[in-house]
Amino acid sequence: MKKIGITTTVPVEVLLAAGYQPIDLNNVLVSAPDPTRFITIAERAGFPLNCCAWIKGIYGVCLDSGIDDVLCVTSGDCSNTIMLMEVLKLKGKTAMPFAYPERPDKAQMQKTLEKLSSALGTTLKAAEKIRQELQSARAFALKLDKYTWKDNKVSGWENHIWLISTSDFNGDYHQYQQELQSLLDDYEKRQPYPAKEIRVGYIGVPSVFAKELYPYIEKHGARVVYNEVQRQFAMPDAGASLAEQYTNYTYPYSINERLADIKTELEKRRIDGVIHYVQAFCHRGIGDIVMRSAIDPPVLTLEGNADFFLNGHVKTRIEAFLDMIERKIFFKGVK
Repeated sequence: MKKIGITTTVPVEVLLAAGYQPIDLNNVLVSAPDPTRFITIAERAGFPLNCCAWIKGIYGVCLDSGIDDVLCVTSGDCSNTIMLMEVLKLKGKTAMPFAYPERPDKAQMQKTLEKLSSALGTTLKAAEKIRQELQSARAFALKLDKYTWKDNKVSGWENHIWLISTSDFNGDYHQYQQELQSLLDDYEKRQPYPAKEIRVGYIGVPSVFAKELYPYIEKHGARVVYNEVQRQFAMPDAGASLAEQYTNYTYPYSINERLADIKTELEKRRIDGVIHYVQAFCHRGIGDIVMRSAIDPPVLTLEGNADFFLNGHVKTRIEAFLDMIERKIFFKGVK
């Protein structure tokens, strides 16, 4: 299968039906031994310092990995992707645009999927067949999510890494399904995490310092039991068709669609506090104003860019936040 890079979650069913192997460029970036190397490639090419690390990193990955075809999401993710696409074309890459509808509308999504299928030389009927094949893998991912918040047997990092991987299923959805199915058998036998731990919800785009964030939270008596965007990648509301599935997928649309899902999950999962991650230089950071006004549990906003590790300042803020929640729970219990 020919590789095709993706800049965020897209209808991978169409790509697979067209004979492509989707590769989430974000995942390649953050899993690299030295992700800053890709950012350096972009900055040497002229990308400004005050540009999001994800955009620069994606460019660096494309140039370094030899991926010639890239599907760039120009609406429903990051507006900088439009210019990224133009620079990739300049470098000889085949960069194709994909735009989610402005609002969740099934009829518009149907047209969008038909257009994408035609551009890639396949049909929506073939993509629907792939959708059926992916249902088992997605079901396993959502079962892992249940083991995280309801059965309390899965860590926040394990939840993050397996759910975020549903954007491209690590390049092989058959292998992804087999590996996760085996792990779920092991998870089922685990002893649950302590009931007294602080239950944290994580909202916003996956962070650049995720590898250190989740273990650090657990080190201080808490655990992330809700990863908002990562869970959405697994398509928790699949619907009856591909068009319906990607209409129900909340991330590309307005903050109101996201909030409806977030508030439901926060209550269901009995969240004590929320970490809202915002990427530096990203328009979504402004949404923190809305998030804070709409969410009941305490919110800690963390910002990151090219810092792929937790610095002392961020660690102190996390510790203070968890300490505040612990005291709040204690005094609530006393009353």
